[in-house]
Amino acid sequence: MKKVLHWIDEYLEETLLVAALAAMAVIMGIQVFSRYVLGASLSWSEELTRYIFIWAGFLSVSYCTKKCISIKIEQFVALFPKRGKAMFKVVNHTLELILFCYLLPFAWKYLMSAVANGQTSPAMGIPMYFVQAAPLVGFALCAVRVLQRWIIELRTVLGKGEK
Repeated sequence: MKKVLHWIDEYLEETLLVAALAAMAVIMGIQVFSRYVLGASLSWSEELTRYIFIWAGFLSVSYCTKKCISIKIEQFVALFPKRGKAMFKVVNHTLELILFCYLLPFAWKYLMSAVANGQTSPAMGIPMYFVQAAPLVGFALCAVRVLQRWIIELRTVLGKGEK
């Protein structure tokens, strides 16, 4: 169980993003082949690719959060010693955590409105709440990843951990 949790912690976003990119490439490849070679366009391919892209977008925010890839003021932070940099990151992660926790209830309401409406996608007929769950899952994963980074940086500030 510990190995499974470690794998999920390390590779969840990367695996899902690679699978999403591969799926989009395969689906659009089939669409191009079908349209230009067979002369018959697929009605569902662009819609499915769009929905996968939406999921990939929200998952990529979590991936970037996990890897500390964001818009930063690197030159300003570089002026500080190691513990000062970590303190700056703790403040930054605190603000990020507040933002993602603030967005979670809105994403939940958005998802619940989709469940209540019972709307389905035009071409495939799948419930739209599968697509509209992406913000909730993405923001929740981001909050978890920011909390992980926050703990790591706080340990550095307190002198209890090396980065």
